[in-house]
Amino acid sequence: MNRLIDDLDQAVDEDSVADWLMHHPDFLLRHPAVLAKLEVPHDSGGATSLIERQVAVLREQLAHERDRLHHLVARAHDYEALLTRVHELTLRLIVAPDPQQALHVLEQALRKHFKADAVAIKLFPLEAEARASDPLVRDFVDFVDRDRCLCGPFAPEQAEALFGPLALEIHSAALVPLRAHEHSGVLAIGSTDPKRFSPDMGTELLERLGAIAGAKLADLAHRGQAA
Repeated sequence: MNRLIDDLDQAVDEDSVADWLMHHPDFLLRHPAVLAKLEVPHDSGGATSLIERQVAVLREQLAHERDRLHHLVARAHDYEALLTRVHELTLRLIVAPDPQQALHVLEQALRKHFKADAVAIKLFPLEAEARASDPLVRDFVDFVDRDRCLCGPFAPEQAEALFGPLALEIHSAALVPLRAHEHSGVLAIGSTDPKRFSPDMGTELLERLGAIAGAKLADLAHRGQAA
């Protein structure tokens, strides 16, 4: 009895849907997502018809493109959030009155908003004679005067030179080039996550951050000389 009632309810519901669609023939045109999910078999004996196969392929492609679009939108939102944080950091750096305060602002922002577990800034002298006697330059001879970021794991001696006692906890890092007054240098951002900074990651935003920090340090140095 219950089965009969269920069958009658289903028939009534299907009849209602069919009747509604008859009075709204443009419904599927206005809702293509519904049309894409409809199963419309074609009588072709025991084999799947070419039309059905084409529809199945198109649905797979549509699902793939939809997932790809969602991924791109999510990445765009993440990038926009990072740009906002860089903008906020830039404003705070502009009003920093001295190099110590500027470095403090930079370190706090990187730890809070960029998930850094360690931050270090090292400056290399420009003079060749001074560089020859600087042990830090020897550790980073391949990075001195570099224009692009370098990301990934680093040799233990490099990690120790950058992060000191924290070196054993840092498993990946980003080295961001700095250009400051009478010095070139590196902004090092370390992470305990070995996958946080990888050699193939995008570095454009980090390089912009390095340019901003370097410009602020150079400005403060010029002000100090003028005073």
